[in-house]
Amino acid sequence: MNNKKLLGKRIKEIRKKSNYTQEQLAEAIGIDITTLSGIESGRHFPSLVTLEKIAKILNVALITLFDFSHHISVDEMKTSITDNIDLLSDDDIKLVYKLLMKKYGE
Repeated sequence: MNNKKLLGKRIKEIRKKSNYTQEQLAEAIGIDITTLSGIESGRHFPSLVTLEKIAKILNVALITLFDFSHHISVDEMKTSITDNIDLLSDDDIKLVYKLLMKKYGE
């Protein structure tokens, strides 16, 4: 699943948990309901300003909108890690190593 779809799914999930309808959230952040629908369906990617408004109205940290980990299978996570490990900087690799060693220690 691509990031636009994951973001849209996450926004919809948080909106529903917060007991907002699409109409209510769209009105609260000052966008058209069709725009919000497009965001939630993954057809449109919102601007940073819109994302900040969504987070504020739904009373969550902006980063929470990007927490899709529960929507990604473990196999997809493993593939993503493997595919992207070579893109990490030396400092990032050291950080990952420290986290692994802290968790599984040697």
